Amino acid sequence: MIPRHGSHFAFEKTLVGASRLLAVIFIVVALAPALAQSGAATLDLDFTKKLGSMEMDRIGLGQGGLSPNPMWDSRIAEIRALRPHLIRLFVSEYFNISSPGGKYHFTTLDQSVNEIVRAGAIPLMCIAIKPKALFPKIDQDQVDPNDYGKWEELISAIVNHYKQQGLREIYWEVGNEGDIGELGGSPYRFTPEDYVRYYRHTAAAILRADPKAHVGGPALASCRSAILPALLSAADGDRLPLSFVSWHIYSSDPKAIQTTIEYVKDLLAQHPSLHPETILDEWNMALTAPPKDPRIQPAFVAETAWRMKQSGLTYSCYYHIRDYHVDRDLFASTVSSGGASFMASWWNRMPQYSGLFDYQNVMRPAYFTFDLLARVTGDRLEAESDDDSVHAFLAYDKLYNYYSLMFWNFSATPVSLTLRLHGLPGTLTAHRRMLDAETPSQDENARLRPLDDVLLAPDAIPAEINLAPYEIQFWSLEPLHWRAQIMNQAP
Repeated sequence: MIPRHGSHFAFEKTLVGASRLLAVIFIVVALAPALAQSGAATLDLDFTKKLGSMEMDRIGLGQGGLSPNPMWDSRIAEIRALRPHLIRLFVSEYFNISSPGGKYHFTTLDQSVNEIVRAGAIPLMCIAIKPKALFPKIDQDQVDPNDYGKWEELISAIVNHYKQQGLREIYWEVGNEGDIGELGGSPYRFTPEDYVRYYRHTAAAILRADPKAHVGGPALASCRSAILPALLSAADGDRLPLSFVSWHIYSSDPKAIQTTIEYVKDLLAQHPSLHPETILDEWNMALTAPPKDPRIQPAFVAETAWRMKQSGLTYSCYYHIRDYHVDRDLFASTVSSGGASFMASWWNRMPQYSGLFDYQNVMRPAYFTFDLLARVTGDRLEAESDDDSVHAFLAYDKLYNYYSLMFWNFSATPVSLTLRLHGLPGTLTAHRRMLDAETPSQDENARLRPLDDVLLAPDAIPAEINLAPYEIQFWSLEPLHWRAQIMNQAP
């Protein structure tokens, strides 16, 4: 059995006779004797090697297209604290934007868009509407409106509405999971040819209303769908506007998620004239096989974020902010009876683990991984591991004059970790926290449990720390007398 709280710290000073620029910290990751013998790993942190801006805000969020209600309005402060650059929102038919007589209704959609703006993020608006006047028949394979002129007029009106509100350079995504249709909650199921035609009209309408808008797609359930190569070929050959490409994956293996990024980037390399951003705007663990160990999902988020950064992904949107029950009747107006029943059964009867907040709006442990990631700000510094399950983010923020170190072990096997610090800029105090996914308390100080401070210096060696598998630690590294220094900073 893994102990609930398995960390203790013993500290001793040792003189290092060689270089004062290298401090070695031995971290012993240990579990109960009944578990397998721990492995060994080395993590090299270089405090002098800058890799560019960390830009952790590019690991963004999304909210499932489940209801016209503002689903997380009581959690705006908590989402704002995560500082996501993008938050994805479905523009779905239940918002009733298009009314009989050619009038438009934006009040309901505005409430959900305002959530995003109040959280300090840019909306990524996924167009998934299918108004009855333009699509009289409920059929996922009926993907063309009966009048593309009126369709473009509707799309331009939506885009112009938010442009007039001062929301510039919004991301507009054409379609959602059109490769699988109603199985993904989408009223459309496209062939590659269908999608290119639909995209062409929709993108033109978006840019007619706002030439500075970002437009892209196709938000595929599988990046290997033939729709993506068809879109890239059309964008390349016909100069279709394409600001970004997007896709989804639900897998409990962060390496599988990384593989999709590499696949999409390989496709883009075949079209050197195209330079779209890459956006993985739905991702999480495998929804049908949730983890039984509550420690796994928080560590999964950290490991996946690291692999996204390593692969050069532009943006991502974690799916999703909050789990929410659905009204079957709302979906029955645009999808088949079977599709509406599937949607309602999935969200109203199946156990759900996707949201950072559950149905009752209770914060899940994965939220705190995003909380810690948001604290890794400034310039990214090199952190190299010789173990493919142990990784770290290291950054220096000159605004605050401190370093942030976040590291984790994404495996069930304990690891004996040697942490080597290169170019340590003098003595630093490490204020340490451990993400405790097992505590029943929702208090942040219980979930991000403080550990004893550590002094890091060329002549100081912490001797031992015991950690559990899937454990995450965050260290805020401050110079001695940091508070006095920061208060005396020049404006």
